[in-house]
Amino acid sequence: MKIVVRIPELLEVHNISLRELSRLTDIRHATLSELQNGKRENINFGHIERIAGALNITDIRKIIDLTSTENDK
Repeated sequence: MKIVVRIPELLEVHNISLRELSRLTDIRHATLSELQNGKRENINFGHIERIAGALNITDIRKIIDLTSTENDK
């Protein structure tokens, strides 16, 4: 199993750019970009809280998701 940060979906649903999300959350643009592209293996709980607060999200599943990998089969 793998945890995925749903940055692309958040940007689309809230009609904002990655740069705008960075500004709203005070999270570095590079960090958000790495999360979006799957290049970052971890996410700080503080980042999840800031994304939730900035986008008025109350359900953490709208920010992160658990998906199966080929190794899980």
